Amino acid sequence: MINKRFNIKIEVFIGENLIIIEYINEVRGLKKLFEKFFGTYSERELKKLDKIIQQIEGLEQEYTKLRDEELRQKTFEFKERLQKGETLDDILPEAFATVREAAFRVLGMKHYRVQLYGGIVLHQGRIAEMKTGEGKTLMATLPVYLNALGGKGCHVVTVNDYLAKRDQEWMGKVYSFLGLTVGVIHHGINQQERRAAYNSDITYGTNNEFGFDYLRDNMVIYKDDKVQRELNYAIVDEVDSILIDEARTPLIISGQGEKSTKMYHVVDHFVKTLRKEDDYTIDEKANSVALTETGVEKAERAFGIENLSDLNNMELSHHINQALKARSLMKRDKDYVVKDGEVIIVDDFTGRLMFGRRYSDGLHQAIEAKEGMDIQRESKTLATITFQNYFRMYNKLSGMTGTAKTEEEEFISIYKMDVVEIPTNKPVVREDYPDAIYQTENGKFQALAREIEEKHQKGQPVLVGTISIEKSEELSKLLKRRGIPHEVLNAKHHEREADIVAQAGRKGAVTIATNMAGRGTDILLGGNPEFLAKQELKRKGYDDEVIAQVTSFADTDNEEVVTARRLYDDLFKQYKIETDKEHQEVTGVGGLHIIGTERHESRRIDNQLRGRAGRQGDPGSSRFYISLEDDLMRLFGGDRMQGFVEKMGLQEDEAIEHNLLSKSIENAQKKVEGRNFGIRKHVLQYDDVMNKQREVIYGERKKVLAGENMRDHIFNMLGNIIDNAIAIYTADGQYPEEWDLKGLEENLSNVFLPKDMLIFENVEDLNLETLKEEIMELAEGLYSKKEEEVGPEGIREIERVVLLQVIDTKWMDHIDAMDQLRQGIGLRAIGQVDPVRAYQVEGFDMFQEMINKIQEDTVRYLFNMEKEVKLQRKQVANPTAATHGDGEDSKAKPVAKKEEAGRNEPCPCGSGKKYKKCCGQ
Repeated sequence: MINKRFNIKIEVFIGENLIIIEYINEVRGLKKLFEKFFGTYSERELKKLDKIIQQIEGLEQEYTKLRDEELRQKTFEFKERLQKGETLDDILPEAFATVREAAFRVLGMKHYRVQLYGGIVLHQGRIAEMKTGEGKTLMATLPVYLNALGGKGCHVVTVNDYLAKRDQEWMGKVYSFLGLTVGVIHHGINQQERRAAYNSDITYGTNNEFGFDYLRDNMVIYKDDKVQRELNYAIVDEVDSILIDEARTPLIISGQGEKSTKMYHVVDHFVKTLRKEDDYTIDEKANSVALTETGVEKAERAFGIENLSDLNNMELSHHINQALKARSLMKRDKDYVVKDGEVIIVDDFTGRLMFGRRYSDGLHQAIEAKEGMDIQRESKTLATITFQNYFRMYNKLSGMTGTAKTEEEEFISIYKMDVVEIPTNKPVVREDYPDAIYQTENGKFQALAREIEEKHQKGQPVLVGTISIEKSEELSKLLKRRGIPHEVLNAKHHEREADIVAQAGRKGAVTIATNMAGRGTDILLGGNPEFLAKQELKRKGYDDEVIAQVTSFADTDNEEVVTARRLYDDLFKQYKIETDKEHQEVTGVGGLHIIGTERHESRRIDNQLRGRAGRQGDPGSSRFYISLEDDLMRLFGGDRMQGFVEKMGLQEDEAIEHNLLSKSIENAQKKVEGRNFGIRKHVLQYDDVMNKQREVIYGERKKVLAGENMRDHIFNMLGNIIDNAIAIYTADGQYPEEWDLKGLEENLSNVFLPKDMLIFENVEDLNLETLKEEIMELAEGLYSKKEEEVGPEGIREIERVVLLQVIDTKWMDHIDAMDQLRQGIGLRAIGQVDPVRAYQVEGFDMFQEMINKIQEDTVRYLFNMEKEVKLQRKQVANPTAATHGDGEDSKAKPVAKKEEAGRNEPCPCGSGKKYKKCCGQ
């Protein structure tokens, strides 16, 4: 339908619904007209910074003339000025100019004007969107140095240990030159090394390491065992990956559970006998499975039960459902890999192996049973927090990435951070071709293999992005048959990530990569001379430690390092000449070509892949290949799109290319993105309830660990207990004669009064106020005797030990109880009750009940302890797993597989039959 005056409406059949893509010409024209005269939001925001940029650049000549020592002295000068009352904003121009000059002297790199803009945006606590290859790592040195001058610490958060170590070593040279200390947190270092890294002016590390250290710090029993300082300022690199993609799953520290693991193998054996459609159905969109009536009957016969839906059989039903999920929905080498005898999850968004992370609710154990492995016990949650609530605790938070604008609404609503687009230093000349859409996956793969072969033959490097390990290996086999040399980068080969990515821009290079590829790593056309020089040092026998010292800024007397450094300098010069020459050749054939093998559910991931090409004004190109059999098209394209393509009579390897179809696919992606945002928001709504409770509990622990005198705190607890008891036992009347004073005595004797002690002999002069005063006076006398027996110093420590242990025990039980509440709260929606509201109300009641129990147990123990008591602080549970990512205690301890039941022994499923007549069949 066309109306030339108002709009052009293009209708596209996609999915079960009709998606209408509507271009309103007049509105678009007004928007363009407005932006033409006033600029985009980002342009207007950057314009406000022009005066500061001019100040920074105006200091260049003056700072160039300073000697190294004079430039280094600026750090101490800035610190003094801050102590005298100046602010970070006051010293920003001079601090930025100092870092700019230092980076040029140490690294040979001087910040471009666009990087100065980005640095200010980060200092302001916002998100700087800067295209790939524009120098985000160098840009971050500006706000990091400035904010580290305050002495409260500055955290730089990266997506993996490799980048944390690389950036700490690389940019650390600048900070060390200027007299600041730099540390790095990574998997495998001990407590002392962690504490030292956190006490540095600047600390690099991954989001998982920072988050888990926070949780562990709130489980320690001595203040000196903590490693983190105040959460002051953080810059999150690849901010969309960390604060968006990983925000759906909370960080969890867990301990060993006690449930038997036998049932997982028994149920898996049963599920293997079921047939799809006849016995169970799969809903891929909802990511769920369900038994049919036939399947239910089979389960009831197999396990000797009358009704699978009966409450007594709820656990068995849950086991069957998880085993079905493991068998039908969880794909090996896509959702997880089996490595070194463990099932390791593959991150949906990055393709990385999530070491230490386990699926919850028994799904991980069901997969272990499916793979015929020893099953690890289910775990008990000891501490948990979402990334949203962890990062919102920083006094100031900022982030940088190449792709954030599409998620700006979420950044603003959750983190109060807007997105400012930083222009590129040189215009982007990359050509992004329309999607090529094929009828079948086989036709698509044949076509992209031809394109790879064509590009390779003319010497153009190609980076192919896949969304799974399975697809990357499938394509690799196809290229091998064609004799095309290539490298594969996926979660199975993550150890060689840096090596592979560093070579991806060389002439004729073909690199197949999952979505993990290249995030945070620059692909240089023609190759990376620094990497090549390091590789040559390795071939000559130098170990990693020596090579790290060779490329560090630190002075050394070590003869081996000095010799290796001279060799490295010579090799670097030699390779620089070679790579510069190769750069020209690669540029001449079109630069890096990006091929996407299918669209991801998030547009950001696609944009990240595209952004690998066309860095710093280099030429480049990109194209996505799509088939109607791809998950996104299959689930959201629907039969109408399939029928539309079939009517066109295309051959298997013939493609449709049209911007309109690409736009339709983007609409499907927007739908999925909106749904995922809803899921993350939902997770946060629930965790916000826990977060308020967590703040109270961690605040109590903080007081104890700080060594505060807890006596007054204990008596406040006692007062609350007495108030509650009085309210209950005086509720039946206004006068003392009508009160149940005997019941009150018995109640209080269960907490702190000696048995059979009479308190109220004369009740004539009692009122509610004097009643409490008398009880408190009696309690004061009893406790004073305890203090005399144990000694004032001794009882102060006992108070802290008891309070700490009671808080930890009750809090961990409460976390489990809240988790169980959350699992079932969704059913409230059936009764027209908002589940989140119900969770808030009932969660508050449960928390108040927990507080009451903490107070009662603490008071009871302190008033009834023996004179000879010798208490020591101890943890109430030992962490065995840190789930969601790497952590110091990340791997749960395996549990040995038990022997199978004997044929004539009772079946372990609990049916009451002999094993041979039940599951043993």
